[in-house]
Amino acid sequence: MIGAIRTLFAALRLLGPERSSDLGGWLLRSASPLLPVNRVALANIRAAFPGMAEAEVRRIARGAWENLGRTAAEYAHLKTLFDYDYLNPDAPSRVEVEGIEHFIALKDDERPGLIFSAHLANWELPAICAAAYDLDTTAVFRAPNDPAIAAIVHEIRSGAMGGLAAAKQGAAFAMQGVLERNGHLGMLIDQHFTRGVVVPFMGRPALTNPILGKFARRFECPVHGVRVIRLPHQRFRLELTPPLDLPRDATGEIDVQGAMAMMTAVVEGWVREHPEQWLWMHRRWRPNMISAAAAQAGMAVARIPAFKAT
Repeated sequence: MIGAIRTLFAALRLLGPERSSDLGGWLLRSASPLLPVNRVALANIRAAFPGMAEAEVRRIARGAWENLGRTAAEYAHLKTLFDYDYLNPDAPSRVEVEGIEHFIALKDDERPGLIFSAHLANWELPAICAAAYDLDTTAVFRAPNDPAIAAIVHEIRSGAMGGLAAAKQGAAFAMQGVLERNGHLGMLIDQHFTRGVVVPFMGRPALTNPILGKFARRFECPVHGVRVIRLPHQRFRLELTPPLDLPRDATGEIDVQGAMAMMTAVVEGWVREHPEQWLWMHRRWRPNMISAAAAQAGMAVARIPAFKAT
């Protein structure tokens, strides 16, 4: 299996990044109506955008599959995909960066920092950008379920990024160690987390991993969001936000659930702006688990306010 995947990636490298991306996007976009999980994507889009015309729902779903296919094919080129030079920002490049000054500030402030992101466009690029500019960053990742694919993806990530930390039991200790030495953690926060806190997302309550909120509270460090936008002609734009002013509790400390709600609201704004570039096929909303988590926390789900994008 590993040999077959290596052969596939070798063929994609021969095609070059642009043609590989086009091929991967076309394949998944074409096959998506036949995939059982496409029903999950369609249901999620309908629930997130009530009243949307069915043709638009299906357009977004096809776009999401195309983006996933492009991203998968682009793994063969991760080492060379990022070509932005902040010393020469007007030079032609596949990638442009907005907010590079925040990357530089994080690099020079001699403090720990947290960076959250989402499965938008090619979500691997921010970690590659950080490594390209020697920003001491550890990317927290979830390995693919297939061991062969996981091994190849880890090999590719290791060659293109800085530190890597697998999201598994005991990972919090390694993540804490990164911050204690004034390093930075980057993490995708837009997927379901069974032991998470309840926050509003796209008008419905969702369970979100609270670890970044907990670290922000403990270390009082800056928290930035970063997203990737897929542009026409196989190009990308990275956008790093200024540090968020996170909500605090009565004692003056960062409120963990409020912090995660604020980060998730930022992600929601990104998804609403480019819904065809998000991973809709993930089971992000799980009502039975939401009810149990809310009851355990002593809160009523109905009282959770829906976030309205601005």
